[in-house]
Amino acid sequence: MGKPQSARVISTLRNTLIIGAVLLAGLTGAVQAQTSTIRLLVGFPPGGGTDVIARTLAEKLKDQLGTSVIVENRAGAGGQIAAQALKAAPADGMTFFLTHDHTVSILPLVTKNPGFDPAKDFVAVAGFATFVNALAVSGGTPAKSMNEYVAWVRNTQNGKGNVGIPAPASVPEFLVKLIGEKYKLDLQAAPYRGSAPMIADMLGNQIGAGVGSIPDFIENHKAGKIRVVAVLGGARQAALPDVPTFAELGLSGFEDLPYYGIFAPAGTPKASIDRFAEAVSKVVAMPEVRDRLTAMGLTVGYMPPAQLASREHAYAQTWARIIKASGFQAQ
Repeated sequence: MGKPQSARVISTLRNTLIIGAVLLAGLTGAVQAQTSTIRLLVGFPPGGGTDVIARTLAEKLKDQLGTSVIVENRAGAGGQIAAQALKAAPADGMTFFLTHDHTVSILPLVTKNPGFDPAKDFVAVAGFATFVNALAVSGGTPAKSMNEYVAWVRNTQNGKGNVGIPAPASVPEFLVKLIGEKYKLDLQAAPYRGSAPMIADMLGNQIGAGVGSIPDFIENHKAGKIRVVAVLGGARQAALPDVPTFAELGLSGFEDLPYYGIFAPAGTPKASIDRFAEAVSKVVAMPEVRDRLTAMGLTVGYMPPAQLASREHAYAQTWARIIKASGFQAQ
């Protein structure tokens, strides 16, 4: 005999519930997989030095963390847009911000309303490198040294010149001003939205020189398309041993090195910060990663959260004095 009608209904209902539960579990798993992707914010366009560094780390971080790590470019305003995005992000350990000194140490000093306060809105996660800024001349500029560049501006450009910088009111802008004062040249900083468009104009000989980080310049310098003629810092750089420091050329006071670090929204659980920091420490210790970053002109060295926080605070204090002495007014 067949099953009673009520038994068949119960069996059908049970099977339907089981199928529904399986489908729901699959959907939940898909949602979880989607939301488990970690975002690594970058405040500059694709193709620039900071973007390349972020992608180099992200590729290895996904293996250490066991989840996808995507680089999300929020370009503009010297990293300010990305910093504001970090502030607005949930403090759930799924959003981090890879940046250099300009955004977290300099922007709050030169901008009246940056839209974020590093001391209140961010928490340090891990530092991984220091670097130096440099002056590079375009391929169409005949100069092959700092002195030749100065002579070229003075003798063929009536003592006037535009120098590209990756962002307004940045360390490169103050450096342009000081170079002009030292050599008695009328140099004007020309701000760009990141290093990539600045270097594009340098490669196209639309601008005679630019100030930026060595990671921004190194590949084109090695290819002979632009020429780095002077670097900041207290010593010559391993990636550019033939290029003198500004201190050697008589422009001192810039020996405190900028840094690269990773930050998270304030309130991010300590366990998430520690997990990400540990992953960063392992990644930058990998020979292939260290070699890649070193070739870009970075000095690789892991900094745990407390050390990065301390460095950021000290660097901001140093530049607060320099900016105040320059007479610059926050915009």
